[in-house]
Amino acid sequence: MRILISGASGLLGLNLGLRFTAEHTSIGLVHSHPLKELPFSINIVDLNEEKNARALIDRYKPDVFIHCAALADVDVCEKDPTRARQLNAELPGWLAEECERHAVKLVHISTDAVFDGRKEGKYQEQDTPNPLGMYAQTKLEGERNVLQVNSAALVARVNFYGFSLSRKRSLAETFLHTLQNGKTMYGFTDVIFSPLYVIDLAEVLLKMVEKQLSGLYHVTSPESQSKYAFGVNIAQRFGLDQSLIQPILVTEATFLTAPRSQNLVLDPGKVQRALKMNLPNQQEGLDRFYQDYENGFAQRIYSLQ
Repeated sequence: MRILISGASGLLGLNLGLRFTAEHTSIGLVHSHPLKELPFSINIVDLNEEKNARALIDRYKPDVFIHCAALADVDVCEKDPTRARQLNAELPGWLAEECERHAVKLVHISTDAVFDGRKEGKYQEQDTPNPLGMYAQTKLEGERNVLQVNSAALVARVNFYGFSLSRKRSLAETFLHTLQNGKTMYGFTDVIFSPLYVIDLAEVLLKMVEKQLSGLYHVTSPESQSKYAFGVNIAQRFGLDQSLIQPILVTEATFLTAPRSQNLVLDPGKVQRALKMNLPNQQEGLDRFYQDYENGFAQRIYSLQ
């Protein structure tokens, strides 16, 4: 398959390209981030321009388009809602129309943040979203714009971690490098989530494409934990000092701008039934994250800048 990946310098996009390149033709799109010695091609495109976005399918002729690009900084979205709406809401709609017109499979990456976090237990696909901040609002608009014009599209609400170019694009990396440097870090005890290791997520997304799934799916771990516990588990797995992680309530975090949901737990039962498999639990994901680090995968990514 020819797989076109937007946001290919981001955490998910880069790991998708690296994971798929041995078996498929991966083509990455970036806004301006230069990369070197990649095993797949990278092209610079300004997706803020509608004409550029609509020309992608004709230009690259993919079989599958995985749209990862977004304005993902929650606080930046709060400060610049116009830019957030263009990138997170309008752009996905343009791409969905072009993919539908050319019969290209679109995989649109969304977020667990579309819910307000007030539910007891796991959120399912049929639960009504209630986004708290501009990031979540615009991502929900993006979902709806995609599904409104492209019934064959696949929308995946996700939460993931892994290794990135900046070494700090995921919470796991931030915990890891902060603790390795002997510094303290906060961990929220009242924010519960169900992240997947990014390579596990990449493989699940590919299985969903191969199965020709469409519509809305929650693609996260079936297990959840607090962000504080997540950090402690990373410290223990890597043999680092867990006492450097200071427990704190997100409601006490005065250094945050945008509102955050406290329950981010999604139920992946629908995708597990469709694929006839269980998605990795928290320990399985952490073990793979650790093993990839030990095998030099993190250093390989850091060397690409």
